[in-house]
Parts: sequence; structure tokens; C-alpha cells
Amino acid sequence: MGRNITIFLLLAIGTFTIDHNIKLWAIDAVNGVKHAIIMEGSCINLELYYNKGVAFSMLSSLGDNLKWVQLILVISVLSYVLYEGYIKQYAIALGLIVGGAFGNIYDRFTQEGVIDYIAWHCGFDFAIFNYADVMIDLGVAIILLQTFLNSRKEKRTKD
Repeated sequence: MGRNITIFLLLAIGTFTIDHNIKLWAIDAVNGVKHAIIMEGSCINLELYYNKGVAFSMLSSLGDNLKWVQLILVISVLSYVLYEGYIKQYAIALGLIVGGAFGNIYDRFTQEGVIDYIAWHCGFDFAIFNYADVMIDLGVAIILLQTFLNSRKEKRTKD
């Protein structure tokens, strides 16, 4: 179990640190302008945006209360995950998810919202997102893949 906790903590801290430093770079790149394009590309722009909501700016109507709702939700889920021992099976995925979640929550407490900077516009316009969001999605995908592969493995051993 100690090895899993170490992996979890290293990935959570690493994800948070990388995310935070990229966000500081994005803020510095636009010299404090609240919404500005850093670099334009054919499919992806780097542009600074402060998201006051969650995915696709949903729940922005909660205003300042959203950061407390998110903090309580993440701490509750993390407590449950630790209590149930899911770290043993999903240390990598949970480290990515927790690091990303705390990266975005940190923004809510220290900035005007979550700092997003990757804008996809190839074929269709997508939400502006950040490294933390990608790591959260990657962590969820890893859990889904592991669960699927484990269920197939169990099914084969029963047959």
C-alpha cells in the first residue's frame, strides 16, 4: 500500500505543479489582460480565459459559492476513495484526477476563476480548457479502461 500512496502523491503533486506553472506562464504571456490570445494555430489557439463555472461554464450562477461546493465535493470523494482502498487499484489515475482537481480549485481561490488556455477550433469550436482538465479526463479514462479490462479478465477466468 505504501508504494501506491507514493505513486498517488507524486502524480497529484506533479500534476498540480505542472498545471500551476503553465497557468502562471499563460498569465505572464498576456501581461495581465483578462482574455487574450497568446498564440493562434490552425486547430488550437492558446488564449487566456477565466472560467467562472465548471465544464462549458456551467454552474457559473453559483458565483463565489462554487469554489466551496467543489472543495467539499473533492475532499468528500477523496476521503471515500482513501477509505475504500481504491488507491491500491487506481493510484495513477487518482493521482492525475486529484492533482487536476486541486489545480482548478486553487485557481478559484486565488484568481477570478479557473485559468483556461487551450481553445480547440478545428472543424468545430470546443470549450477552452487547461492541463488540469486533460489530466482529470485522462485519469477517468484510465479508470474506465482498467475496469473494462478487469471485468473481461474476470469473465474469462470464470469460463
